[in-house]
Amino acid sequence: MCEQKDFPKERNFATCQVVLMPVRDALEVLSGKWKILILISLLNETKRFKQISRDLQTITDKILSKELKQLEENKLIKRTVKDTFPPTVEYNITEHGKTIEKVIGELAEWGKSHRQVVMGKVNSYED
Repeated sequence: MCEQKDFPKERNFATCQVVLMPVRDALEVLSGKWKILILISLLNETKRFKQISRDLQTITDKILSKELKQLEENKLIKRTVKDTFPPTVEYNITEHGKTIEKVIGELAEWGKSHRQVVMGKVNSYED
């Protein structure tokens, strides 16, 4: 389980923690079914609340609001209130948030492969 190219050859509790602790931290920040999807929605452009909600389709406003607040607390997104009437609120991904893009790409590739192994389908996402 604790294999990584930079990981010591000796596999014991202490060396395993080198991998487990940062993964646990990452999972805590990205936990739930919505946070990564929200980040994907914001990867290419700044959006307003309802635009993100439309992208995700089945998320409730209450959950979206909570998830956006947590992503902002973890410096993955930025909330900007524009001085308009009524006030306009926009969300965009931060530079720190953009560092997750590579991980999201790898997750997407793994998800395609996993779907093919489990369900025998290749392009079922496009059907």
